[in-house]
Amino acid sequence: MPRERIDTRRRAIGIIARLLVVLPGLLSAPLFADDNGQGHDGPLREGEQRTVAEGATAAAADPYLSELVARARAAGLAKRAEWQNLLHYKPNLLLPGVHSLADDPGFFNAPDGKTNPETELEATLAAFFVAREETDTQQPAQCRFIARYRWLKAELGFDPARLAEAPCRRYTAWHAALDPHEVTLIFASAYLDNPGSMFGHPLLRVDARGQNERTRLLAYGISYAAATDETSGLVFAVKGLFGGYPGQFSIAPYYIKVREYSDLENRDIWEYRLNFTPPEIDRMLEHTWELGPTYFDYYFFDENCAYHLLSLFEVARPELDLTSHFRWWAVPSDTVAAVTSEPGLLEEAVYRPSLATVLRNRLATLAPSQRDLVLDVAGRRATLDDARLLALEPDERAQTLELAHDYANYLAIRKHDTSPENEAYRRELLLARSQLPARAPPSIPPPAVRPDQGHASARLDVGVGSQEGVAYVDLRVRPTYHDVLDAEGGYVRGSQIEYFALLLRRYEQEQVRVEDFKLLDILSVSPRDDFFKALSWKLNVGATRLYLNNGDEPLAAYVNGGVGYSWEMGAANDSLLSVLLETTLEVDGELDDGYALGAGPSVQWLKDLTPNWRLMARARYQQFGFGDVHNASDLTLSSRVGLGRNMAIRLDLARLVEFDRTRNDAQLSWLLYF
Repeated sequence: MPRERIDTRRRAIGIIARLLVVLPGLLSAPLFADDNGQGHDGPLREGEQRTVAEGATAAAADPYLSELVARARAAGLAKRAEWQNLLHYKPNLLLPGVHSLADDPGFFNAPDGKTNPETELEATLAAFFVAREETDTQQPAQCRFIARYRWLKAELGFDPARLAEAPCRRYTAWHAALDPHEVTLIFASAYLDNPGSMFGHPLLRVDARGQNERTRLLAYGISYAAATDETSGLVFAVKGLFGGYPGQFSIAPYYIKVREYSDLENRDIWEYRLNFTPPEIDRMLEHTWELGPTYFDYYFFDENCAYHLLSLFEVARPELDLTSHFRWWAVPSDTVAAVTSEPGLLEEAVYRPSLATVLRNRLATLAPSQRDLVLDVAGRRATLDDARLLALEPDERAQTLELAHDYANYLAIRKHDTSPENEAYRRELLLARSQLPARAPPSIPPPAVRPDQGHASARLDVGVGSQEGVAYVDLRVRPTYHDVLDAEGGYVRGSQIEYFALLLRRYEQEQVRVEDFKLLDILSVSPRDDFFKALSWKLNVGATRLYLNNGDEPLAAYVNGGVGYSWEMGAANDSLLSVLLETTLEVDGELDDGYALGAGPSVQWLKDLTPNWRLMARARYQQFGFGDVHNASDLTLSSRVGLGRNMAIRLDLARLVEFDRTRNDAQLSWLLYF
């Protein structure tokens, strides 16, 4: 993360905290598995616990162990960053001391190891003296905690005559199979249809010696994710907020992840090659081996996939300080920015467009008649001897057949279509294409702004405004992440995701009050055309002020959702028109029957006037026909002008009507992203 962003974030954290205090083999996963595919080397079975305990008791009498413990205490090893990182110790939020983020008892050798680095270090030393046969389902402590063993051995200079070293054949074979040479941080762009990936997803790729751009798909990727088969996005999001799932590291071939992200979910991928030395990579992999069977409580916002990958980098290079910047929340794009901004750590960034991105770019170069022909051939509405196809020049015909095949393949992947008839037709397209002259595949230009170069995800707004002639001051805090008026570079076009956005307002001669609180606000306005049948949708949950006709202004809870379509407009596709049908439920004791339920249309138009100047116009109407019967409408015009990567000014003009009260509102705001 850029240094100025870190300093700004640290200052803003205190503000946010005070504001929010009012709010209530290698293919297996986990890394080690027995014959049934179940993780092991975690909490020991009762017989194993008794055996290890008896061994530790015997080891405690070994004078060499006493000597090592004394030397470790004298050197203060338990307070060193290397040990703290290996055990994932973090300072307690309020009370003195530390605690480990690991929640698996099998990760610790001391009963109080989760909160006591000193006793854990000494118990770990004692465990190294316990002889335990290495099998396919168990390891001696020297192998189970191989990163700890090798670090302590280097610091204390273990005498092999007094502490025999275990061979660790399983780790040695695992390491040799990986043959690590480099590591690359992978970032898959945001995917709003999956709550676990709506902010993007990072993973770590281990590149073997001799691999090149053509063979990197054969490398292995290390990932951290919630261990769950939950299919309900809402259930996953809610349970993920409160640590309802265990999180674990896993490893899988990289090409599987590319297929999942790029082909199935249409997510562009960025590959950041990192400058870690061979010894640092070895330490990282040793610790990854230790973490194989270990679970952490998975939290959607902080202890998530992005946060725990940073901990691997801190183990590899202890002088890195990455995780401390994300104590409250860890947005993946921000964590990637933290890595790439470290001096000398980033070697290069490579863009890997998704299948959908490739298709969109190539289709954009075609004339409308050729686009129609691609669509007809892919959909089998035109045969391969169609006069329109035969009339094309060989190069254009080859291009048409390539795109028809790729689009047919895209549809098959999206629809999980494996029918022999359609597979045979796609082979027929390839055969027809092979009979034409070869042509170099077109290159897809990378976006001008990488995900790590976009605006910071948290935002602080300070605004002044007037409503019906009454002046007010607004303070708005948005911990994460992006709205449709924000600068688009590095983010998915037409997306909006905001969580826990709190708006405080003070009118003249009045007290500060909560004007609006968004628990979540998600909007996806993906453009739709003949090839990509995207559905636009929104979901908004929170509390906002209602302006009742009796003059009261209660803070009412609400749920708002909608579906519809969006289309790109303009010669340069620099504007986006969306039409949605929305429904809203409002709940408050001052409403008739305590609620109001209504529905109606909304229209939104986004226009980029310049690269730094975006305009949005929106109109919405709601007819509430159940509970408290009334109408509501709003017409707004908003404009944001960027003043750099992490600063902007915004003007909002609005005319709002509800409960027969009309309000005209104007506001000018200063926006700081951090």
